[in-house]
Amino acid sequence: MSLSGILLGLINIAIVSVILLLVGAIVLWVLNWLGLAVPWNIQRLYIAVVLLIALYMLVALIFSIPTIRVIQHRGPLLGGNIPPAPSIMIPEQVHI
Repeated sequence: MSLSGILLGLINIAIVSVILLLVGAIVLWVLNWLGLAVPWNIQRLYIAVVLLIALYMLVALIFSIPTIRVIQHRGPLLGGNIPPAPSIMIPEQVHI
């Protein structure tokens, strides 16, 4: 794997971790705003889950194993077959 691939992978891990922590912070803020307290052990559990996800992504980067695919279909540039687009019928303009 090239240096640029490793660098992009590390940046990807950082982005995913920050987004997950931001989502957790927003949920915590909303629950505090509603008057519902979230115990500290639940907050630590969420941070531990985020760290485990980051560790999994780091191990997948080091050993070149695939991570979970969110987008399954490959586009035409990657060799995927795309069915022809359906024809779009434009209705005639209605004059009143």
